[in-house]
Amino acid sequence: MSSSVLIGYFDNEDKILDATRAAHQAGYPVHDVYTPYAVHGMDEAMGLRPSRLTYVCFAAGLLGGSLALALQLYTSVVSWPLNVGGKPFNSLPAFIPVTFELTVLFAGLITVAAFLARSRLFPGSRRLTLPRVTDDRFALVLGARQGEQAHHAVEDMLRRHGAVELSWKEMPS
Repeated sequence: MSSSVLIGYFDNEDKILDATRAAHQAGYPVHDVYTPYAVHGMDEAMGLRPSRLTYVCFAAGLLGGSLALALQLYTSVVSWPLNVGGKPFNSLPAFIPVTFELTVLFAGLITVAAFLARSRLFPGSRRLTLPRVTDDRFALVLGARQGEQAHHAVEDMLRRHGAVELSWKEMPS
């Protein structure tokens, strides 16, 4: 299944920021914005909510730390208790390095996996490719509304905000 999208190309970041803000305020569905580098304020112009990936990272780190502590406590106290230098079996300072390492490992791997799954960047996914945006152009991809009148209205809006090129394209959804 595919949908028709309008791609507006711009030659600087101020123009695309204004066009994105205007498209969002006019109610056009903003599929994505492609820029050669990160543009400050673009997430607000697109109307994106703050990312929840930090909560995933925190929960994954908590899971990794908890599993590391539980495993070390079980092996040191219950499964294989060894008296080393008269220290207690559940000596917490000895568990810190492994706990830290597993916390960082779980947080990193699970956060990357969650990011890839949420962004739909898994193998076999088809994404719109715009080669000029890695060079010198900025692109704003808007969803299409039905009707010839709506197409002319959105094209006029993008031209008023400085679009240097417009093209319609079918995009896999």
